[in-house]
Amino acid sequence: MDDHPLHPIGELSRRTGTPVRTIRFYSDEGLLPPAGRSPSGHRLYDEAAAGRLALVRTLRELGIGLPAVRKILDRELTLPEVAAAHTKALDAQIAALRVRRAVLDTAARQGTGAEEIRALHELAHLSRGERKSLVDAFLTAVFGPEPGLPLAGVARTLTPELPDEPDAAQLRAWLELAALTRDPGFRAHLRDLCQEAASGTGTPGVPRPDLTATVREIVAPALARGLAPDSPRAEEILTVLLARCAPPPGGAEAERVRKLTARLERYADPRRERYVRLLAVVNGWPPPSSTRPALTWATEALRARRGTEPVSPRAATGA
Repeated sequence: MDDHPLHPIGELSRRTGTPVRTIRFYSDEGLLPPAGRSPSGHRLYDEAAAGRLALVRTLRELGIGLPAVRKILDRELTLPEVAAAHTKALDAQIAALRVRRAVLDTAARQGTGAEEIRALHELAHLSRGERKSLVDAFLTAVFGPEPGLPLAGVARTLTPELPDEPDAAQLRAWLELAALTRDPGFRAHLRDLCQEAASGTGTPGVPRPDLTATVREIVAPALARGLAPDSPRAEEILTVLLARCAPPPGGAEAERVRKLTARLERYADPRRERYVRLLAVVNGWPPPSSTRPALTWATEALRARRGTEPVSPRAATGA
């Protein structure tokens, strides 16, 4: 009795669930040589062929090319060596796919047109040096080529630093943030705010206190109580707001209110808060708390005091 029976290709196909044409292809490529031939010339395979075929199929399903599979089978390369090299290749492919997905996802969410998706694709493939040049150009446009000490510190807090291996959320945030940095209107808006912050204390080199932080501190009790901006009880808070944030007394009260209202409206530009939120994602920082509820409440309270515009009921809740 033959201790090592040979099986025709059809039997090997049935036992392994592999199509005959695939087995024949691997045999022709030298990956699965037959152990013999039948009298009629058909290929015959021994018991080891099933295990060899299973290894070939596994390696191919993992994306390993035929030349590397052949070297593994011929013991010219070890499986760990091939696996390590293939892992690196897969990492590169995954990174490329992550970038593509971020571009497509951003385009889908923003309703991007042909020109915009081209720009997104370009931003997604910037090198580290190109990203730095883009950010440097943005910061120079906002703060000037050599900002003084206080503004230099502010510039650092507004500097995005995309990691070498960003996750999907960081990539999406970078694409949107990078597009913002290219927006001339947004650059001009931030430049105006920074110039305003750097001038007005009367002491050279000392910027004004952060307006948004000050307003949030003053208005927080009103928001916590759900106090409407046009409520008579808002007057006490407005008095503090005007004392700490409005131009110094000396002119007409109405003019001080008007100037502070205009200033708050500039700070409430949604692009500013969006940039800060995107920056936190890109840099891996904790998400910042929104300044919009406080700015909205203060602005509408000032408008109500001037009696120029109706107050939105949403302002009482900071919506």
